[in-house]
Amino acid sequence: MSEQTRPIEQQAPEAPPEERDTLWLLTFSPTIWAVHFLLSYTATAVWCAKVAGRGGELGDVRIGIGVLTLVALVGIALTGWRGWRLHSFGHATAPHDFDTPGDRHRFLGFSTLLLSGLSFVATIFVALCVVFIRSCA
Repeated sequence: MSEQTRPIEQQAPEAPPEERDTLWLLTFSPTIWAVHFLLSYTATAVWCAKVAGRGGELGDVRIGIGVLTLVALVGIALTGWRGWRLHSFGHATAPHDFDTPGDRHRFLGFSTLLLSGLSFVATIFVALCVVFIRSCA
């Protein structure tokens, strides 16, 4: 059955359901990573300066950073999943370099997915600091 002879409900949409694509989703994963970075290093600095002292153990702050890392990774993964859904809209193949609403939609989804992957790895690298460094010294 050709595309034109199918009922309207079964035809693949030509344009994405949103009327206007936005760049906000593109910024979510790097923002989550930046907030995770800032909170992790600030919490460690305050812990070492006020609680444990110069040669003290990181102790409870390591658990807090672990929980913060899990929350950040879940947020980044959800953003990446949303980017994947935007990228896989319709039946077009990569590269998405045509000036159509569908290709712009898929390109923003692909960019969101890639930035989410980068932010995921960066968040893990930030958390690895407290895995390998166990004291304030």
